Amino acid sequence: MDETKLEAFVMRTVGDLAASYGGIMVSLGNKLGLYKAMAGAGPLSTRELAQRSTCAERYVREWLNAQAAGGYVEYHATSDTYELAPEQAMVLADEESPVFMPPAWQVPASMWVDEELTLEAFRTGKGVGWGEHDQRLQCGVAAFYRNGYRSSLVPEWLPALEGVVDQLEAGIAVADIGCGHGHSTVLMAKAFPHSRFYGFDVHAPSIRESIKNATTAGVGDHVAFDVAKAVDYPDKQYGLICFFDCLHDLGDPLAAAQHAAKVLAPGGTVMLVEPFAEDRVEQNLTSVGQLYYAASTAICCAHAISEGGKQVLGAQAGEARLAEVFRKAGFTHFRRAAQTPFNLILEARR
Repeated sequence: MDETKLEAFVMRTVGDLAASYGGIMVSLGNKLGLYKAMAGAGPLSTRELAQRSTCAERYVREWLNAQAAGGYVEYHATSDTYELAPEQAMVLADEESPVFMPPAWQVPASMWVDEELTLEAFRTGKGVGWGEHDQRLQCGVAAFYRNGYRSSLVPEWLPALEGVVDQLEAGIAVADIGCGHGHSTVLMAKAFPHSRFYGFDVHAPSIRESIKNATTAGVGDHVAFDVAKAVDYPDKQYGLICFFDCLHDLGDPLAAAQHAAKVLAPGGTVMLVEPFAEDRVEQNLTSVGQLYYAASTAICCAHAISEGGKQVLGAQAGEARLAEVFRKAGFTHFRRAAQTPFNLILEARR
């Protein structure tokens, strides 16, 4: 036994445990408006923050110390005050920021609530469908991805696809497969009013949320949502078919790609957005890889298995495996159009 390595690993696990505790503190800070009360305010005493947030000062003081210990706020010992730096505010207080993170902690909260489902899945090999999870999963995923899509989808990802923006401006039919709460569909619809957008998802409550979001955004006249699988949504000869972070969740991704090929208009494009991953396991042993492999264990693979699990890709499939799926489906063109630290943006054509 190497005592130095043992101590280092124990401290690593303590750090991970502290981070999980910290996630609860982030959720509290977000829901109680503590971060918003600190944003742009400069150094604040515990009493001042309690007054600004209408929270009890003793709780606020302990919460602030936890935040300072985790590096989520800055502590000024001389004045005994706490401050939210601009960079921290962008991540914790600005709901329109592309890196706004608090909703993401709803996902591990749902994973804990659903632990018994996951244990049973491990023991039996059965799947767990998206709709079987605690509702915080759907809400957390939708809110987490919304701002990232908002900052990148229209200004960066769509222009990276050959000729697609011109087609969208002229007017084409667009399918958003696995649309969730419809944030990606609505973003595209707002940017391209001459095109018609169709969002499909197997989760009926998410479709209801999509319809509300489209109505609120004022794009209901050229957006429609319906409950449908990735292998049976209606053929409208789409000029663009989008899979936003969902192909790896499907029980039969090849069948989904084959159906896309069938309903794609001549000259049409498939945009595939998937979690960032390299092609080999050893290349994905990073913090991002840890996050995605863990989510894939309890959520992505579980849903794919619930749909029959003919090919369970997992959230770290990598470009080569994804390209092979589309090659088998009859697509002759497949390329990486763009990437971020969290996503691969891939383009496929027949």
